[in-house]
Amino acid sequence: MEPIAVIDFETTGMSPGQNCRATEIAAVIVQDGRIVARYQSLMNSGAWVPPFIENLTGISNAMLRSAPSSTQVMGEVADFVGSLPLVAHNAAFDQKFWDSELALIQRARRQNFACSMLLARRLLPQAPNHKLGTLNSWAGLPHTGKAHRAMADTEMAANLTLYLSRLLREQHGIREVSHDFLCTLQKVPAAKIMQALSAARGY
Repeated sequence: MEPIAVIDFETTGMSPGQNCRATEIAAVIVQDGRIVARYQSLMNSGAWVPPFIENLTGISNAMLRSAPSSTQVMGEVADFVGSLPLVAHNAAFDQKFWDSELALIQRARRQNFACSMLLARRLLPQAPNHKLGTLNSWAGLPHTGKAHRAMADTEMAANLTLYLSRLLREQHGIREVSHDFLCTLQKVPAAKIMQALSAARGY
């Protein structure tokens, strides 16, 4: 697979459309089957962190007061990622915040997102559920730290994406696992996934 960037946000709520903002972002670059670069930062947008979110993430309003501005952080992480294809677990969530926070600094996303959760639902139907932590434990992938902190979740999503890529190559005979292929595969109905994989092998 070509180099990819895997990202994860922690936020004050579920959607930027509900006036929620990002509180932390992490991004890793994956190349040649391993993580080769990392970026992580808290980000202060001036938004208030509700007690429930503070309990979930461990990110407090006091921590954010001394954090760099969201403008600075989004500029840095956008430069770090550049034009690399993007991956996230439950990418619909992260994509909304990525697009919203970029728009606030007059920048726009140029690449598609692949979603490790949608891919896992299709390729790992036997898993107990498709939450990120569950999948990593079930697949025996490395423990990366406290869940609901951006770098730990980003590294878990990166490891899961690499695991799914190996599965496609080694068990399903897909010689070239590209980001475009993952984006196509995640849209295939689960009931038709084996048919799609057979077609991708050229059968």
